[in-house]
Amino acid sequence: MNRLKGKTAVVTGGGSGIGFGAAKRFIDEGAFVYLFGRRQEPLDAAVAQLGSNAQAVRGSVTDMADLDRLYERVKADCGRLDILFANAGAGALAPLGEITPEHYDHIFDINVKGTIFTVQKALPLMTEGASIILTGSSTGVMGTPAFSIYSATKAAIRNLARSWALDLRGTGIRVNVLSPGPIKTELALEVLGEEGMGTIGATTVLGRMGDASETGGVAAFLASSDSSFMTGGEVFVDGGLAQV
Repeated sequence: MNRLKGKTAVVTGGGSGIGFGAAKRFIDEGAFVYLFGRRQEPLDAAVAQLGSNAQAVRGSVTDMADLDRLYERVKADCGRLDILFANAGAGALAPLGEITPEHYDHIFDINVKGTIFTVQKALPLMTEGASIILTGSSTGVMGTPAFSIYSATKAAIRNLARSWALDLRGTGIRVNVLSPGPIKTELALEVLGEEGMGTIGATTVLGRMGDASETGGVAAFLASSDSSFMTGGEVFVDGGLAQV
């Protein structure tokens, strides 16, 4: 399929995991993708795999100058932005009683503040037909032990999409949330470990963990005109974990 032919996309946190899976699918469907992330080595490795339709820009979603530099480059190269996948995120375990201000600040700064300004600074480059995709999580609608701060950030992401859909009324720009469940990613394995991810995967209705290619397929749908009558919504890619 070439649903995204000629489109320009930005994927934050695009060097690995869900971001890389989406970037690969966007490129497979015809888009040019800018990968934005904090670590140069994964970005370079991703571009090497993705080929000439991908470029890497190093920076942090919590640094306003880095975001400005990203969008200045997109503007200079392409003049517009058709797809924004605001996917950069962080997570760490901390049960009630052990939550520190540093833990709270780190998770909220990346997941909430970073998402807000990633989107807001992109808006001048977006026009009618553009699509904004935010990464949520099945934890945003579930109770998860020792994961309350991360889960709260994802509940916040869900409401941002609802509110922004109203703010964007009349622009033709859509915003939706893609909420994964247990997906095999570097971040998930770092936070939960192989055993923990296996345990969670076994609790899904499908009885397994998901793959980043599966979230990538849904991201491509939300990025394309096939989802043209969807905004303010949430699509779960969680093996049924939070659905039944």
